[in-house]
Amino acid sequence: MFLWLKALHIIAVVTWFAALFYLPRLFVYHAMADATDLAGRERFKVMERKLYRGIMTPSAIAVFVLGVWLLALNWDFYRTQGWMHAKLALVFLLYGYHGLCGRFLRDFANDRNTRSHVFYRVFNELPVLVLVAVVILVVVRPFGSG
Repeated sequence: MFLWLKALHIIAVVTWFAALFYLPRLFVYHAMADATDLAGRERFKVMERKLYRGIMTPSAIAVFVLGVWLLALNWDFYRTQGWMHAKLALVFLLYGYHGLCGRFLRDFANDRNTRSHVFYRVFNELPVLVLVAVVILVVVRPFGSG
């Protein structure tokens, strides 16, 4: 059972990260879109909304549910592991990033975006840093027993 949950958790994480990488990339292109290209801008709105609501948010929910379930199955071990505390702090930041994506999505949907494509290019790189750190924490376990 534990290994099935772990596999499903990893699948959900991969799906969530795919969306976390792609949605801000759509924001880059949307911010670059010509103001007179109404059809193109509307197409971006539909793509962004479907990605956020249909893939990104359900994946984030699955990550949370499966992660809590996995923690509960071995709580006595995980609660003493510094690497797990660091990982959970980073995951908490990712949920904040997810929420920011939702805010930016609403700004674009309401034609109120004030940020440049350069902002979104930088914003798009942030989850990469978190991914690298989380993988290192989980595999190397630098704080706590291995």
